[in-house]
Amino acid sequence: MSWRRCILRWARDDIISIATRGNRFTLNTQQRCGFRKAAKETKTKKGVIEETGASHTEPSEGLIHKRGASPPVDPSVAYTPPRSFGRLVKPLVFTIGFTGCSFSTAAIWQYESLKSRVQSYFDEVRADWLDKLQPQKQGDLRKSVRPFIFFILSEGQRTVAGIIAANAVVFCCWRVPSLQRSMIKYFTSNPASKTLCFPMLLSTFSHYSFFHMAANMYVLWSFSSSIVSMLGREQFMAVYMSAGVISTMFSYVCKTASGRLGPSLGASGAIMTVLAAVCTKMPEAKLAIIFLPMYAFSAGNALKAILVMDTAGLVLGWRYFDHAAHLGGALFGVWYIMYGHELIWKNREPLVKVWHDLRTKGPSGGGNGGSGPQ
Repeated sequence: MSWRRCILRWARDDIISIATRGNRFTLNTQQRCGFRKAAKETKTKKGVIEETGASHTEPSEGLIHKRGASPPVDPSVAYTPPRSFGRLVKPLVFTIGFTGCSFSTAAIWQYESLKSRVQSYFDEVRADWLDKLQPQKQGDLRKSVRPFIFFILSEGQRTVAGIIAANAVVFCCWRVPSLQRSMIKYFTSNPASKTLCFPMLLSTFSHYSFFHMAANMYVLWSFSSSIVSMLGREQFMAVYMSAGVISTMFSYVCKTASGRLGPSLGASGAIMTVLAAVCTKMPEAKLAIIFLPMYAFSAGNALKAILVMDTAGLVLGWRYFDHAAHLGGALFGVWYIMYGHELIWKNREPLVKVWHDLRTKGPSGGGNGGSGPQ
């Protein structure tokens, strides 16, 4: 009887021990399985996060590429600093310095042009009797063809031909894939970019859309004769180059104030200066739209409409055009005709005199006046 009780007790203890060990094993198995499942869920969550991030990035890139008039933005070039007017100090200094250098160079250019014309006149008079004695050489055909080609175009059209050619070259550069990063960095003006100064000038010659370039160059060609005959070739180039930088600076300020940062490019700001200058100088001139030539209007009314439209676009936040650059260019054109010509161009005489003294006292001018015009 006692043996039976011992056997039953041992059997019961073994069953309890086995059951206990079985429960622990099951518990440990459940813990390991639960830990692994949690890891899978974490990985899944990471995958969901990664997929979600990609879904947010792709539409923005697609939206950028769908805008045909704007260049594709390279994410590695994009840079978004905190909005601060302190970043505009260098562009402001660049604008003032470049404008001063433009008008100084134009004044010296005009001096050299006049001097060259006077010297050429005396050279032609001196060589007249030689031309009568000697027959024209075969290589001098260029001298006969060149005046014929240039007489077809006005002085203003000959002046802007170089500007149009420069815009065409930059437009072709946009089509080279290996140049995309450099074009975005230097040929688009953006207050959120690391490079702020040089794009203010280079973006004036930059167009990504052919229609954009064709429209701007057509307007520039149409007003070239009027603006060059009114200002002269040298002064026009100074005004045009300065207008591109000044309109971009005005766009920088407005974009920073409103927080609507983004890239811009095109010659519209400088061309608006040309348009506004002609309309201010000749407000009664008749203008017409190329597609609607039957509707004519005065230049003064056209300028008022342009100023109102660009002001409304700037206030209401229209994003298709850079209305700030348009408005800045137009205001600069009006200001220059009313005040700038008197303040800047007519006060160039001291600079020209200094340049004349340097030229006449140089190695070729002798020590006492030289051969320069007095």
